[in-house]
Amino acid sequence: MAGSNFVDYVKIHCRSGKGGAGSMHLHREKFITKGGPDGGDGGRGGHIILRANRNYWTLLHLKFSRHIFAGHGGHGGASRSFGKDGEDQIIEVPCGTVVFDADTGEYLCEVTEDGQELILLKGGRGGLGNWHFRSATNQTPRYAQPGEPAEERSVIMELKLLADVGLVGFPNAGKSTLLSVVSAAKPKIADYPFTTLEPNLGIVSYRDNRSFVMADIPGIIEGASEGRGLGLRFLRHIERNALLLFMVPADSNDIRSEYEILLNEIKQFNPELLDKQRVLAITKCDMLDEELTAALKEDLPDVPCIFISSVTGQGIQELKDCLWQELNKEENKVTIITHRNLDVNHRVREEDEFELDEADEGDYEEYDWEE
Repeated sequence: MAGSNFVDYVKIHCRSGKGGAGSMHLHREKFITKGGPDGGDGGRGGHIILRANRNYWTLLHLKFSRHIFAGHGGHGGASRSFGKDGEDQIIEVPCGTVVFDADTGEYLCEVTEDGQELILLKGGRGGLGNWHFRSATNQTPRYAQPGEPAEERSVIMELKLLADVGLVGFPNAGKSTLLSVVSAAKPKIADYPFTTLEPNLGIVSYRDNRSFVMADIPGIIEGASEGRGLGLRFLRHIERNALLLFMVPADSNDIRSEYEILLNEIKQFNPELLDKQRVLAITKCDMLDEELTAALKEDLPDVPCIFISSVTGQGIQELKDCLWQELNKEENKVTIITHRNLDVNHRVREEDEFELDEADEGDYEEYDWEE
């Protein structure tokens, strides 16, 4: 993926600011030799704040800013003067960003709405000056509080795209072609596997100026849950989708078998994805006649099935109608997901650029890529 601007995984090191120390000061001026304590409080350290921004669509701006430090709080002064608060550091991220602890893999937080802010690391509180510790029995306290220390943590940020419909299928199943037909998106299309190396989003126009968002991810192959191919790396982008559109070519040896393979890989990745509504699109149907179409209908999975052709436009409007109907069902409008903790000990370094070497090519020999 050299040269790609789509970055959906970064690891950064964050540190909030230290709190400023309180002042231990005794008031002195002309004709007032024993004015008593008047030390001010220290300022708080700066926070590390996570803010969702709809104008961002990738984490590219954080790829080369791996260290983010907030400012330290200023020390208190005489005459009960407060120290200056440390400068906050605001991390702007796309909507749909999820944050995990880089050392333990623990899920920390997520931001999904534009302008939503969460304090990722709190700055240390400023110490109290000696003015707070005066009393009838201790009229001249000669001590003050130090500021609280900063918090420090390495975090992993993952982007999970927000879309209504997610496309799931083997390489060369026609996912990118369909997206280019029903939307203004222009994904790369070619007659070789893994043409799509990064997710693509498209706005699908529907009747009466209505629309919905469709997400295309790289193709999945059998064994993706064990690290083969590219699909597993991007499956997180369909976790938020309300509907999954499975796509299987009409010239497949066994449509039901391929559908079940895709379903099993999704189950291995996240069992909660099985609770989402599913629709099956049989692609490349311009090669079929009525007799072959009738024969294929006899052995299809028990889900809504649509026969389509992105080349001739066959079934495209019927597919849009089906998707819109399913999206507007009350049970499909809830897209809350439970984020699993990351397995940091066995996780592949996703920030590394993908290169297909000879060892990887061996993983695909059992598939027929001619379609």
